[in-house]
Amino acid sequence: MDADVSDSPGTPAEPDRPDHPAGGGPADGSQDASEAAPQDGAADEAPRASAAADGRPEPGPGASDGGPGPEPDASDNRPEPGPDASDGAGSGTWGARPQLGPQGRGRHWLRWTALAAAFLVLVAAGAGWWLYKKLDGNITTDTSAAAELKAYERDRPLPIARNAQNILLIGSDTRSGENSAYGRDDGGSQRSDTTILLHLAADRGSATAVSIPRDLMAEIPSCHTADGKATNKQFAQFNSAFELGGTACTIRTVEKMTGIRVDHHMVIDFNGFKDMVDAVDGVEVCLQAPVDDPDAHLKLPAGRQKLDGEEALGYVRARKSIGDGSDTERMDRQQKFLGALVNKMQSNGVLLNPTRLYPVLDAATKSLTTDPDLDSLRDLYDLVRGMRNVPTEKVQFLTVPRKAYYANPNRDELVQPDADRLFAQLRKDRPVAVVPAETVNSGDSQADHSSGKDPSGREPGATDGSPTPDPTYSGSNAADDPCGA
Repeated sequence: MDADVSDSPGTPAEPDRPDHPAGGGPADGSQDASEAAPQDGAADEAPRASAAADGRPEPGPGASDGGPGPEPDASDNRPEPGPDASDGAGSGTWGARPQLGPQGRGRHWLRWTALAAAFLVLVAAGAGWWLYKKLDGNITTDTSAAAELKAYERDRPLPIARNAQNILLIGSDTRSGENSAYGRDDGGSQRSDTTILLHLAADRGSATAVSIPRDLMAEIPSCHTADGKATNKQFAQFNSAFELGGTACTIRTVEKMTGIRVDHHMVIDFNGFKDMVDAVDGVEVCLQAPVDDPDAHLKLPAGRQKLDGEEALGYVRARKSIGDGSDTERMDRQQKFLGALVNKMQSNGVLLNPTRLYPVLDAATKSLTTDPDLDSLRDLYDLVRGMRNVPTEKVQFLTVPRKAYYANPNRDELVQPDADRLFAQLRKDRPVAVVPAETVNSGDSQADHSSGKDPSGREPGATDGSPTPDPTYSGSNAADDPCGA
């Protein structure tokens, strides 16, 4: 049947007009069936009986010509049909169309909110992935050192303490490229200006950083140079190992000296250190006297002050202008500065705040060279996460027990048996006590360097019914105040 409304908005057509298709009559003007009404009502009863037989409601008057029917029976349970139920068309006028209620508007708002939230999640995920890949790509992998160490695997010590980690930190003293401003360029040659063996306890309850003096006389094994030539085994100044055979030669020298297996290594150049200090907004130090050192690009007044990256680099590298001018004094200063840097990162929540940690990681990774097992951001994050709960007073710094070398007072040699006792403690992941040098009770040549005694003066291993005290060495920890307050 044709629709009973026009295609355009307006007044609906009158259903009773015989010349209109909506009226139910013939379109050609023939007589409408409604004009021949039955006299006795038989024709009216027939459709009623038919409807009753098949369960349909009785058609009301006008049902045959499109007129309104009776109200639906309650037993039908169907909704009352609208004016256009016969063909599914809309209402007769635009104004009669259903309006969006409050509940519909709420669902509409929720859909848009969900879409916006999904978009923001995608944007954040994309930005996070980009930052991750950027930091990950900053790290340089030292594959040559890994290959060299693998070739000498049989000569290397075996790990003893499970889950403990020993990481060799090497400060590169190259004078080429961007670092040429800090000294003479030797054609790109590198020296291990600073070497620290970092021991992380298996329970991550402590971290012990042991400095190895660059002037220490040591047994350097046969290594391979950058062009593949083998060097001779020699007894020489420690930092010459890095210049001869790079990182692998330095690692093997440390392992031969200490008997400790080096699990990982990191090489950081000058600019990496400088940028890290700037990333944490400077580090506080305390100077006993003013400093004016043109070679170190350093001019500072006395007292407590905060150093930026450039000043910090000059401070840890200066030798002749601060203190007694010895390498020993410089190492002590480096240790205290690193302790202050660790304290700054922990106390300011840098390690727990991604927005503050990112600049530190970016600065560190840009100038970082590591072994293949530590060359990803995930590996570095796992390392940092393991250290972030270490109490600052348990982040300890000391230097290997040493004294002036008998053949040359400008060089150092190990003090025994103190050095071997220290190495054994770290190798077996046992505690080491670190106290300020002035509190160490020692009257021998180790004064102001280390002592195998505890602060009370009792020898380690003494059997007086009490537990054996931990070996005690002079040093500092990250909780120490730079001015000693």
